[in-house]
Amino acid sequence: MQISVCDVGPRDGLQNDKVTLEPGVRAELCTRLAAAGLKRIEAASFVHPKLVPQMAGAEEVFAALPSDDGVAYASLVLNRKGLDRAAATSTTEIHLAYPVTDTFAQRNQNTTVEEAARTAEEIIGATDLKVTATISVAFGCPFEGHVDPGIVIEHAHRMAAAGADEVILADTIGVGVPRQVRELVPRALEGGKPVGLHMHNTRNTGYANAIAGLEHGATIFDASVGGLGGCPFAPRATGNIATEDLIYLFENEGVTTGIDLDALIAVAEWLGGVMGRSLPGLVQRAGNFAL
Repeated sequence: MQISVCDVGPRDGLQNDKVTLEPGVRAELCTRLAAAGLKRIEAASFVHPKLVPQMAGAEEVFAALPSDDGVAYASLVLNRKGLDRAAATSTTEIHLAYPVTDTFAQRNQNTTVEEAARTAEEIIGATDLKVTATISVAFGCPFEGHVDPGIVIEHAHRMAAAGADEVILADTIGVGVPRQVRELVPRALEGGKPVGLHMHNTRNTGYANAIAGLEHGATIFDASVGGLGGCPFAPRATGNIATEDLIYLFENEGVTTGIDLDALIAVAEWLGGVMGRSLPGLVQRAGNFAL
């Protein structure tokens, strides 16, 4: 099976951290990940710096990135203004995201689910770049609890019909379990577009969910180097699954990723030094092991 791993560390990994890295350091993180074999990297988000100061200087990040290394450097955008800013850079992919509960939509983007979906459709229609649409809180909401799977699938199919190239189901607060993955991924695939997963390991189920997704047709997997990450608008949302842990798992399951795990571990170690602390990922602590 051909899969794609997108490292979201430079964006999702850093957006909620108490340490704010300068644009040049964030660009260096991107290039180090690319040197380890990552072909897709979510480099920055074009949001207002007052809301997410860790993402200030997105244009500077892209200005420091190579444009001819064969790596897709993606931008997260939440509205048309963000899209216009991203389009003025060297970005090669547009990532958009919106939640499927009104309370989260209000607190995260000051909007409703329907308004957010319409904005997403507008973004998709306004760019010729590859677009990945992420359905947030697809496995559970911190404010409303259980999320109806039918609503998740409705929006996944809606984004596919609007022209998104890929649809990602996000476990924004890390509550999901494999049973949900087994239900949602095949149904999302009925929309006719590749489906992926954005998992958090908040309750230690992220990797089990990734394997369940792999076995049921998911082909895109978001992960964050070192296991950094969390949503600034979601209480108690902790780290994404760690890219190096996911690669160790996949490679030893016989899934070829094209990523140099030892080099990736070195990136996680470097990033831990930059952040001034140990990162949550386990493989960068324990090391690689050849089975």
